[in-house]
Parts: sequence; C-alpha cells; structure tokens
Amino acid sequence: MGWVSAGDYEVALDDGKVVCRNATGRRLKSVPAKLADDPAVRGLRQLAEWLERHERQCLTDVERWMVRSLPVPLAVLARVWPDPAWQSALRDLVVTGEDGEVAGFLRDADPERGLGLVDLDGDTVRISPALVRLPHPVLLDDLEELREFAVELGVEQRAQQLFREVWHRPAGTDAEATEVEEYAGGAFKELRFLHGRTTQLGYRVRGGHAVCPVLEDGRAVEARVWIGDYDSYDSAETGSLVWTDTAGRTLKLGRIGPVAWSEGMRMAAALYAGRDIEDEEQAA
Repeated sequence: MGWVSAGDYEVALDDGKVVCRNATGRRLKSVPAKLADDPAVRGLRQLAEWLERHERQCLTDVERWMVRSLPVPLAVLARVWPDPAWQSALRDLVVTGEDGEVAGFLRDADPERGLGLVDLDGDTVRISPALVRLPHPVLLDDLEELREFAVELGVEQRAQQLFREVWHRPAGTDAEATEVEEYAGGAFKELRFLHGRTTQLGYRVRGGHAVCPVLEDGRAVEARVWIGDYDSYDSAETGSLVWTDTAGRTLKLGRIGPVAWSEGMRMAAALYAGRDIEDEEQAA
C-alpha cells in the first residue's frame, strides 16, 4: 500500500502491521503513541484486522470443501484466485481430474485457460474441468508417495491436505459395533479445560459432546465425543467416539465412510492428546 498522511508523519500497512515514517522519510521502529487515535492509523488497523479475518475465513472455507468432498466450479476458483488470501489457501493443493485420478498440484486458476497444475512428472499442464475436486487425503491411494513428491517440489500447503493426519478403519473392525474406545478415558482436571481444548481445536460443543460434521457422498454424518455437560470445575474424561445421522441416531461402524471415520478419529485423538499426563504418571 501507499503511504497515508497522519499529521506530521505518514503511515502504511506492511505485512499486516501499521508502520510509520517521519517527514524526512525515515521509517520508525513503531508508531508514535500520539498517533494512536489518528483516523488514518485507526483505519489501517481496522483494515489489518479485516484482512486477517478474511484470510482465516478463506482457509476455513477451503478446508471445508476438502473435508466435505465438495466439488467447486472452475469459474469460482478463477474468480477468487487473484485475491492473495484465497490464492494462499488454494495454492499447491492436490487436484483430481474428471476421471478421479490425481491431476497435479494447483498453481493457477484462469477463466480462459483453466487450471494450471504441476503434474506428477513435474511438468506444468492445464486442464479445464467444469468442477474442481480437492480430495480429502484419506481418499488418495498413493498418499505417502505424494507426500514425498511434495517435499521434493518444495510444496507448502496452507490448507491441511497432504500432511493432514488420517485414520483408516482397521481390518476386522466389528461392523455391528457403534463406538470406538481408543481415545476414551483421557482425564482432565476440570471440565472447562476439556471444553476449552475442544473449541480451540475448532470443534463445536453441543449437548455435552464435541462434534465434527462431515458431508460424504451426499450424506451428512456427525462424529461425536462425549466431554460432559456438568459443573465446569469438576474433573472430566473424554468419552467414546460415535457417529450419528441427521436425526441423532447412532450409526453402526460398518456404515461409516472413510472421510467420516478419519475426521472423527482425528478429533478424538486431538482431544485425548490434551489430557493431564501428570495425573496419569502419578497413578502409574
């Protein structure tokens, strides 16, 4: 951005922060306190806050498209691509072609020329599918190879895709069972700590459960972990992981798709990881 007059100084926005220079053009280490209420300074700070929120929202939306396996029209990607916040969230994501096979890493989106990709041979190619698919990593058959190739290319994904933790349903899982106990029993000194961890991780709390909604193959499923709804200063433990339909009915494990399974286990594992290790060591 250009410099804006603020009394005897000039201010600008640089990498999300308000910076200042004096009348001689020398950049100062900080904005003078007397400029705190200057309209130009207030306006730039409000703009910086808006840009930060916008960047977070773009990243959240892109991850939602991936987790919910939502195809995105090419026209939408081409429209938002010039925005640095959208481009940062989308750049280097793995895109699949119309045949469902990996087409490459996303590097450009243009309304006329389509998508610019780096394919698995390291070549730059262009494709123009009507709908663009950003697959959840659990659906990628060659995930480990793609991770290695991404490292070789120097790929840095802001949206968690290739390096997102994934869980596959173990062979031999009882298809008639309705819950997973692997991450149950994680102890917290106070319920409010467990609730706080849930919201910090980006999950919602409803009816005493941490919940993670997933849309898979057009079907809405919700992963749930019981975390308690009693006095916030009482001790608490993580409960079993279950999946429910839109009516709240618990589903059998055999009906859970790979994305819903992976995202539910990811939530349960993340909650469990915040347990009170000190109490466990003392008990041992």
